Amino acid sequence: MNVLLLGSGGREHALAIALHKSPLLNRLFAAPGNPGIEKLAELVQLPLEDHQAVVAFCRTQAIDLVVIGPEAPLVDGLADTLVSARIAVFGPSEDAALLEGSKAFAKKICADFGIPTAAYAQFRDADQAKTYARKKGAPIVVKADGLAAGKGVIVAETLAEAEAAIDAMFSGQFGSAGATVLLEEKLIGEEVSFFALCDGRKAVALASARDHKRVGDGDTGPNTGGMGAFSPVPGMDAAMGERVMAEIVRPLIAGMTELGRPYVGVLFAGLMITAQGPKVIEFNVRFGDPEAQAILPRLDQDLLLLLKLSAEGNLPSAPLYLSDRSTVTITLAAKGYPDAPQTGSEIRGLGAAEAMAGVTVTHAGTRREGKKLVASGGRVLNVTGIGATLGEARKRAYAAVDKIDWPEGFCRRDIGAVVRK
Repeated sequence: MNVLLLGSGGREHALAIALHKSPLLNRLFAAPGNPGIEKLAELVQLPLEDHQAVVAFCRTQAIDLVVIGPEAPLVDGLADTLVSARIAVFGPSEDAALLEGSKAFAKKICADFGIPTAAYAQFRDADQAKTYARKKGAPIVVKADGLAAGKGVIVAETLAEAEAAIDAMFSGQFGSAGATVLLEEKLIGEEVSFFALCDGRKAVALASARDHKRVGDGDTGPNTGGMGAFSPVPGMDAAMGERVMAEIVRPLIAGMTELGRPYVGVLFAGLMITAQGPKVIEFNVRFGDPEAQAILPRLDQDLLLLLKLSAEGNLPSAPLYLSDRSTVTITLAAKGYPDAPQTGSEIRGLGAAEAMAGVTVTHAGTRREGKKLVASGGRVLNVTGIGATLGEARKRAYAAVDKIDWPEGFCRRDIGAVVRK
């Protein structure tokens, strides 16, 4: 099979590694890719917003499957264009991708189909939102309705923080994503990222992971796109996984089909496991980042075959095969992230880290300048360790991090350190 992978981050690098292992793979293209993906795929420059350019490339290169990594092209309807051109694609339609494109839409879906989630209200006026926040009190969660690169959520512990967040969103801090703002109750429990593969009619559970969103150790500082993750999550046993499938995933897939929005692709359910059971925090319509870097090394099946079957509507109902080993992924970010990351600094020592047993390094925000590898974004590298236990995986990941010579970068030192069951 000839495969086109769209995207440029650590998630896409993890996907490229998994796809490259498939005996079904003939040629792997990536647009735009990154210096890490370049070792596995042929990099091409395609404007993802130009849907017809993508279609033309697929026809010229006889692409058998397009794998869309990031959410923006999905929300923009790229999958629809490809399907109309009779090109197989792994990823939901624009109508289905609204689950991530609009948090208000996702909330309505939960209400309409009895899917447990946090109580909420939505607003298009700052004063009305503040009045509601004062009535409900703190803590309270303030969310931008639209896409905000994983940063449009503020957990306000005080009313002052809530009002500041409301003002920031309505003043345009997150662009058009903040034109509508949701206020939600703060759920109490253990947070879990749960992933399932879907083919438009059915869903099969993939894996669980836990992301660390706050920038600093001890879950301090502002939310980020993700500073690390580990998989599996203690407490997410087969019984809890089946409960998530029965109470959340299957009702969602059935509801979307009923609405004429059949869901094809990976469903990422951000959950809180509360005293009452699992509740939805949000839905995402793509693999998580950095969760993909932690989950995909545990998959003991051919990822390309699974994505192909999902796109064709023929996903098998049998459970997927996952290693019982643990993974820990550490994100290395540029100093100043998430507010003002310092780019352009040189990164050395990757070879030493990559040579370590049980370690994978993925590129999230790098570029080549001659022979130099330099930082080109906020989140720059991901280092994943795999081991028989969470502790062993964590030890390997941090040992590899310490091999990397990059004084201008930083990471959290407590990913997976304290895990409650």
